[in-house]
Amino acid sequence: MSVLTGKGIVVLGGTTGLGISAASAFVDAGAGVVVVGRNSENLDKATKRLGDRVAGLAGDARHSDTAGRAIKKAVQMFGAFDGLYHVAGGSGRRMGDGALHELTDSGWDETLALNLSSVFYSNRAAVRWFRDQSRGGTILNCGSVLGFSPAPRYFGTHAYAAAKAAIIGFTKSCAASYAKEGIRFNVIAPALVATPMSQRAQVDDAIVKYAKAKQPLAPNGIADASDVDGIAVYFMSDASHGVTGQVFAVDWGWCVSEG
Repeated sequence: MSVLTGKGIVVLGGTTGLGISAASAFVDAGAGVVVVGRNSENLDKATKRLGDRVAGLAGDARHSDTAGRAIKKAVQMFGAFDGLYHVAGGSGRRMGDGALHELTDSGWDETLALNLSSVFYSNRAAVRWFRDQSRGGTILNCGSVLGFSPAPRYFGTHAYAAAKAAIIGFTKSCAASYAKEGIRFNVIAPALVATPMSQRAQVDDAIVKYAKAKQPLAPNGIADASDVDGIAVYFMSDASHGVTGQVFAVDWGWCVSEG
């Protein structure tokens, strides 16, 4: 039996990058998955690619009702909601994020809304559902190594780093509060991965050279999204039933390399 057979999982930001890669792994492990995304074209592509164990939902993670709608859909389609994986987020560079002396008011507000407020909304919806059903479940948030291992030469966006650091504190605090109810909270913190968000880095020769030194375990410096799937499946499975409040860096050597 596959490790996720019978489980219903919601992936916020599940139509591209880390999200769609994880959703595919969840399906392969036996789960029914609701993927949520803002872009209708990406949503259509994702549901066609992933098959009949996947349902799509158009929604913006920055809206407080989106995760709740996705949870209801998981229950309707697959008869269960067992886990939430929050991947939705992204760079705020085009919104005005940057180094502190350059960071705009709107850049700060919009970057935190995208990367932190969205996590609050989805996690709240999930924990309310678990508590209403008097059952446990698992919540996995996607952070970043930039939340605790800065790289200012090429990745000096301070609102983004603040949001990813805050996700860790938020997740640990929630884990402490809800462990007695069997509701688990954890964080995956990837380093530089080949996703739509990292297009700037992927085509910059200086950043690629830096990444090859900073992430020596990634063959080409910039890692593949599928490298994160195994730990995501683990956190969604019963094998991780004793794990909560943890931050798991999938960083290909980032935190122990100088770059």
